[in-house]
Amino acid sequence: MEKHQKYPLGAEHYNLFEEIGSGATATIYRAVCIPTQETVAIKVLDFEKENTELCKIAHEAQTMTLMDQPNLLKAHCSFVTDHYLWVVMPFMAASCQHIMNTAFPDGFEEAVIATILREVLKGLVNIHQHGDIHRDVKAGNILMDSRGAIKLCDFGASASLFDEGKRLHGRNTFTGTFCWMAPEVMEEEEYDFKADIWSFGITALELAHGHAPYSEFPSMKILMKIIRDAPPSLDHSEKDKKFSKSFRKMIEKCLVKDPRKRLSAQELLKHPFFKKARSSEYITRTLLKELPSLGHSTKESKIKQDMVIQKKLAEVERGDIGRYKKGFSGWNFDVEAIKTQASQLPDDGELTPLLEWLIEYRYSVF
Repeated sequence: MEKHQKYPLGAEHYNLFEEIGSGATATIYRAVCIPTQETVAIKVLDFEKENTELCKIAHEAQTMTLMDQPNLLKAHCSFVTDHYLWVVMPFMAASCQHIMNTAFPDGFEEAVIATILREVLKGLVNIHQHGDIHRDVKAGNILMDSRGAIKLCDFGASASLFDEGKRLHGRNTFTGTFCWMAPEVMEEEEYDFKADIWSFGITALELAHGHAPYSEFPSMKILMKIIRDAPPSLDHSEKDKKFSKSFRKMIEKCLVKDPRKRLSAQELLKHPFFKKARSSEYITRTLLKELPSLGHSTKESKIKQDMVIQKKLAEVERGDIGRYKKGFSGWNFDVEAIKTQASQLPDDGELTPLLEWLIEYRYSVF
């Protein structure tokens, strides 16, 4: 088989095995390419799902196929079968989120963090040089293979700053995952690739603490804290962990409210903190040894998620939905209405279950 035909186009050429990930419109499986007997991952997207956006799906598939940088997850091929899009990808050992949830609940040591973030920055440099914004940088979208190679994935939320070859000033769509969103994105202001740098800084805190800042709060409270409060830092940790000055300074360069004052990905790569970075072999030895399979972890996670969903639905059935209709039209999001309601919340951040459920559902990004 010729090199460019290594990954055949057609479902009959692949055997699907256990589920290793899922989202609102797609499921990822471990699979084997029958002609080559290579283990791959296949993302299956359902065109007929109610909240499926065909343009977004096509954009992600095209982006993943065209990516040609070692730190970005490149799709081998994609094809349509019935009403499903199959995207064939390299099989990765785990995401950073999976590893933390399984074995490092309080976060990683600095050498590990520096190694991971250095590789993510290399990927972001490539994305930004091509006029794109990732818009969903977080631990769950940082993958590792069995050899310790680190790749940034999930381009479903990505956007281009070019339109038919012409540079645009910025974007103003409300996309991403709440805890990692830059203030200018929350405010629905014009933004550019510097929004990724804010998300990168939040991801650094996530890798250091085991969770993102404000993750204990309801979504509306997160929105208000990001907009109104000072940027989070390594000092805001409930754990007795010691962090180096260079790590603190690097994060401070990312988490600046004025995007014009944030460093670019290229500039961040030169920061002294990344002198702590190690090799891919170090990552394999430190993080991936004796890690449970993605399939096993996914199954356990889904059981827990189903329990949470059932509890939420029971709470929703008992709730009063009338006064929330103003902020929502189908799944359209009225940011100003939500901000108004959020500002009226008590300091403990309590949120009526239905409203929290709607927000989480609307802005969960696969």
